[in-house]
Amino acid sequence: MSIRCAMGRKLARLLLAALLAPAAAHAVPGFADVKRDFMPSEASLYDRHGELLQQQRVNMDERKLAWVGLEDVSPALRNALIASEDRRFYQHSGIDWSAVAASAWGNLWHTRTRGASTITMQLAGLMDEGLRRKSSARSVTQKVSQAFVAQSLERSWRKDQILEAYLNMVAFRGELVGVHALSRVMFGKHPSGLNQSEAAIAVALIRAPNASPRRVFERACAILKEERAPEQCNGLDGATELALARAAGRRDLPGASDAPQLAPHLARKLLTQPGQRLRSTLDADLQRFASQALRRQLAGLVERNIEDGAVIVIDNASGEVLAWVGSSGSALSSAANVDGVVSQRQAGSTLKPFLYELAIEKKWMTAASLLDDSPVNLATSAGLYIPQNYDKQFKGLVSLRTALGSSLNIPAVRTLVMVTPERFFQRLQSLGFNLRESGDYYGYSLALGSADVTLANLANAYRALANQGRYSTLRTRLDEGRAAVRFTQVMDPAASFIIGDILADRSARARTFGLENALSTRIWTAVKTGTSKDMRDNWCVGYSARYTVGVWVGNASGAPMWDVSGVTGAAPVWQEVMQYLHARRPDAAPAKPASVAMRSIRYEGDVEAARTEYFLPGTAQSDIRIARAREIRPAITYPTAGMLAALDPDIPPARQRIRFRAQGTPAGSRWVLDGKVMPDAVMRAGRVVSADTGEELAYDWMPWPGKHVLALQDKSGTELDSIRFEVRGAVERPQEKAKKK
Repeated sequence: MSIRCAMGRKLARLLLAALLAPAAAHAVPGFADVKRDFMPSEASLYDRHGELLQQQRVNMDERKLAWVGLEDVSPALRNALIASEDRRFYQHSGIDWSAVAASAWGNLWHTRTRGASTITMQLAGLMDEGLRRKSSARSVTQKVSQAFVAQSLERSWRKDQILEAYLNMVAFRGELVGVHALSRVMFGKHPSGLNQSEAAIAVALIRAPNASPRRVFERACAILKEERAPEQCNGLDGATELALARAAGRRDLPGASDAPQLAPHLARKLLTQPGQRLRSTLDADLQRFASQALRRQLAGLVERNIEDGAVIVIDNASGEVLAWVGSSGSALSSAANVDGVVSQRQAGSTLKPFLYELAIEKKWMTAASLLDDSPVNLATSAGLYIPQNYDKQFKGLVSLRTALGSSLNIPAVRTLVMVTPERFFQRLQSLGFNLRESGDYYGYSLALGSADVTLANLANAYRALANQGRYSTLRTRLDEGRAAVRFTQVMDPAASFIIGDILADRSARARTFGLENALSTRIWTAVKTGTSKDMRDNWCVGYSARYTVGVWVGNASGAPMWDVSGVTGAAPVWQEVMQYLHARRPDAAPAKPASVAMRSIRYEGDVEAARTEYFLPGTAQSDIRIARAREIRPAITYPTAGMLAALDPDIPPARQRIRFRAQGTPAGSRWVLDGKVMPDAVMRAGRVVSADTGEELAYDWMPWPGKHVLALQDKSGTELDSIRFEVRGAVERPQEKAKKK
């Protein structure tokens, strides 16, 4: 009687569930909808032509790869699945009633059976969160609803579609969902390549995803015996342990994806949503070439302690990034995940073109102006700043064209003294550098690139020079539409043209780099190199009329390179990429703006060879005189303001001296110390301290302890400049000793 009552109650629950189930059955989506809405855990980055560049995992909760068709799944896996999970799959209509009866009979007598859940019913649970089995068994309502959904699926889907969807949606082990992820991660191959043993391991995981390796092996071996292949069990235990160990890893393994790995850094920057398919501005062929060129160059420099690098290529007109190589790759670099295109690194001499452009734009200088490449000491809040040239040599008087082309440091610093660090800083900010500190923070060292910049921002600023001083932001994705480029006029077009002409001038580079070097190309290009302090960063950035190419090489760790300069480090990569870009697309020099005047010039004393030079309106001149070049503001150059000097007790006082120096002094000028004119200290006109020529405008003073005021006066007594400094030591003035006695 009790058994009959229990069966009655169970039947009543089944009938009630049956009344509720049709609503779920009517909501069954079509096969095409399920396939369309399937969301891999990875996103895909494509080039501008639709070629796959990179796949980037975004969903870290589960690992799902792209949907695979049933025809791309190994027959061994399909056969093992049906043999293990649903032998009557091709005969039943969603519910295997014979299996239901066997399961019910087994439950009544407490014996183990295969189970009554068909592949179609399991798929229903995978498609509907409400029907999915959690930690406990499904309720009666869930079971009945699952059966109705399965029958609806059988009516609207084909058997091959059901099997295909199931294999793509079923969970296997840990984070692995779908046969594609399982095959790639656990076996390092495509699903079409799974053999009989691997298929048995995979199917064994469906029923018990988290089972121990021993239990999985036993289950897989039982499946092989059911398929009459018991010999495949030999060695299966070791293969099972290896496969499960790979499944436990949280990183990509060899063979885990057949997608190319061409742009990992840009993919990490752009891809944010699972299943995202984004079309970038990159060109796959150019991306490959730039990456290979970088690796070839760095492979030849491994003995010089250099392992990292980055390349960016930009279309000048649109601002679209055509190549984004963030690293030299894991084969060469121990920091391959660091994106060198957007990493902050010290700019070195690559900022000089923007400094000289500003000086020309303001008409404070011309390309023909003479600058003094001789020792200079500048007082700063942090102490005395004494810039040096790269080769530790001084060239004397040089034109701005030569100073920029040959990348001389001291003329650049002298130019920044006139321009001022803050004004130069503001110009760099308007070019998109986004410097972290103020101009006063960097001081005069800003002329030599003491600021940290990114390769992307640096190359885009050079692109502004190529675009006659017009700046716009970079573009890396095409799916935002083809909106018109919004330019901002940051630099003067004519001054930008003159700077470009200097950077393209092989003769201007010759004094430092020679005529033949990696900066020369078959087509017109303007280019500049840079090396930061202690050779930690090495740059080469330049442009043609159509493209801008930027290259950085160094070490992501900040370790210095060994004897690597811009010409030997980054420049060969820049040259290769630029030549590749123009192999089938010759490029002409940019047209001269109408406002730029051409003038034949000659230098007094043949300081430089006569040539044709470019000038802004109102600045043209034919004869460049040295006297005019020397006409700079009278100033004390040493000691510096606030300087503290200490007497050495081990050196006799009579042998210790401080040399007073000044620049730009008119005839009859004199030194005045603490209000008293220094004897025999009248100076000749126009003479500037020059270690090269030996013509020094200086006065050697025997120092005494105390705080002093040093002034520079003209012959009429008018003060031209003054500074305060202090001398400390144990020596006292004779009169002070007398007073104490």
